[in-house]
Amino acid sequence: MIENVSDYNVIVIGGGPAGLFAAGVAAEHGATVLLLEKKPRCGAKLLITGKGRCNITYDEEDPRRFCEHFGKQGKTLLTALYSFGVAPTVDFFEERGLPLQRERGGRIFPARGGSASEVLKLLLKYAQQAGVEIRTSCPVSSLQSDGGRIDAVETALGTFCADTVIVATGGLSYPQTGCSGDGYRWATTSGHRLTPPQPALVPLQLDADWAQDLLNLNLKNVHITACHDNKPIAERFGEAFFTRNGIGGPIVLDMSAQVRDALEQGPVELQLDLKPAVSVELFDQRLQRELAAHSNKNFSNALSGLLPQLLIPLFVSLSAIPADKKCHSLTREERLRLGNLFKNWRFQVTGLDTPERAIITSGGVSLADIDMRTMRSKIVDNLYFVGEMIDLDGPTGGFNLQLCWSTGYLAGLNAASAVKKPLKKSG
Repeated sequence: MIENVSDYNVIVIGGGPAGLFAAGVAAEHGATVLLLEKKPRCGAKLLITGKGRCNITYDEEDPRRFCEHFGKQGKTLLTALYSFGVAPTVDFFEERGLPLQRERGGRIFPARGGSASEVLKLLLKYAQQAGVEIRTSCPVSSLQSDGGRIDAVETALGTFCADTVIVATGGLSYPQTGCSGDGYRWATTSGHRLTPPQPALVPLQLDADWAQDLLNLNLKNVHITACHDNKPIAERFGEAFFTRNGIGGPIVLDMSAQVRDALEQGPVELQLDLKPAVSVELFDQRLQRELAAHSNKNFSNALSGLLPQLLIPLFVSLSAIPADKKCHSLTREERLRLGNLFKNWRFQVTGLDTPERAIITSGGVSLADIDMRTMRSKIVDNLYFVGEMIDLDGPTGGFNLQLCWSTGYLAGLNAASAVKKPLKKSG
């Protein structure tokens, strides 16, 4: 049914984590709130975060240290983190019945058995109990402005008006979840500067036709160095895995932005160390012991103690050592060549995976056009931006969801306090 209404204090556009949280906070602080979501349900992207487990935040309660993970502009997040940081985030979920646990690398997830769907249910319940009206399958076509303020929100269901508007439409990644860059278009139309959106936290494509044979092979506790012009530009230790056309996993995603920038200057090579806990010399000694223990076996049958089964045929091929050559017959040159594959396996990066495969988008509304103490636009005085809409992004590990909670809180609080007067929705 098409309708025209104007009885809301706050309209939030986008039903992801930042939008739901901002809406709930605004409603808790006395505002009459309408949340508009273009998809049939809220939180589609949230459901796939952390492989369906939802990495809620990162275990660092010092806002100054936390914001360092967002790069040069990270300090702009300080007010939001001091207003609603890691400790309040943990308390918010646990006080509402979702226990959390700290895992390797400081990542905070729902406790054993918990999932992203429980996080979404909790956020929906929070918003609804606070009094937020949620309308799904309601795409917004435009924001109408007049005299430096948003006049109305045009949607497929009619025109809605409010004292303040919060845009929480996310970036460009995973468009099937509703992230299609609508908010960027509205921002530029209303006079805001935009740092060009680019894929961030995205798998890398490799010149390696064998990658598809290693799908879902998890490489744990490995070290990867990205090099440009024979100089390291980024390195990480942790978990990675191969994709159909390259390599992904947390440590690869975290260096993808640096690789992206370096590729604009020339070729980038990845160097993978499968055994980073030992030096080249110590690993060579271990390799000699393994070969001696299987002295009369075919070389291809003697690697199971060193490699996952799925990797053995590839390593045999890459080593250029005949598969049926006896272990005792390997030359020193062949052994060193094999050891080099373990300690310095190299492959050429051909590009980044498609933007649709990126976990987040870097870029967005320029921080110079946002009052980061309130999340209010400096261009349009009743407009707020939160979450992935703004030009801030962090590494994997819960940082980007904390960005949603912190900026959502600040926007919801300030949008509610900026309303002209509390309104009662007409029947």
